[in-house]
Amino acid sequence: MLASDLQAWLEERGCRSWVARGQDGQVENEQLKNRVASTDLLVVLGGDGSTLRAAKLAAPHDVPIFSINLGRVGFLSEAAPGDWPERLDGVLRGDFWLERRLMLQATLEREGTVLRHFSALNDVIVGRGSQARVLHLHLYVDDVLVTTYTADGLIVATPTGSTAYAMAAGGPLLPPELLNFLVVPVAPHLSLDRAVILHEEAVVAIVVEMEHEATVAADGQSSIALQSGDRVEVCKHSASTTFARVDDSSYFYHRLMERLGFWHPKKAE
Repeated sequence: MLASDLQAWLEERGCRSWVARGQDGQVENEQLKNRVASTDLLVVLGGDGSTLRAAKLAAPHDVPIFSINLGRVGFLSEAAPGDWPERLDGVLRGDFWLERRLMLQATLEREGTVLRHFSALNDVIVGRGSQARVLHLHLYVDDVLVTTYTADGLIVATPTGSTAYAMAAGGPLLPPELLNFLVVPVAPHLSLDRAVILHEEAVVAIVVEMEHEATVAADGQSSIALQSGDRVEVCKHSASTTFARVDDSSYFYHRLMERLGFWHPKKAE
């Protein structure tokens, strides 16, 4: 319903538009990618998961994203169902700015052969499978062994992802304009229990050692089973995700506290 209302609203203002509806969250096909490449603005209706999927389509073509939150939290959204016309109208008038966010690219290697490539706006996670047994995870930074974790998993997160699983695991919150990324252990046992913040050109490698199940996933999608000795390498992506923002650049802190339930404007006054 909202998609139809939005499309009619855009047409009234002389904007051509098209609608793509994902089936079980999977909307990534060649025809859609070609459409996105020739689009000036990608409007996403949904929660942060929908925005993460849209980022994979939009980032290679530097197409800005404007998200209307239909989910529970909406850290990445710029509007809600009740105020999107006013905010989107600001974008159409040119009263907005572009925020670029760092993305990650990752590869899965097994015995020297690359099996899979990933991209992520939030995070790349190496974690245990259904069995409640810890993994031994060897962390390398720029080909130098830093430490070995005995833990449920490791999260490699962007500043965007610092408000997601990394935050739940006790990691620091990074503002979106930073180009650093971080490594956060999940339930470490007799291991380093602090997040490691890395510079933007760092290359991280996680080598997995286990006798049971382990997986790797980017942005929580399509987990891939790992074998002992597999290597997951992560670095900065050549592309970035761009968001069309109408609030000023300090929006992140207010929105973060509001989404977490800690923002009380009357008290702040």
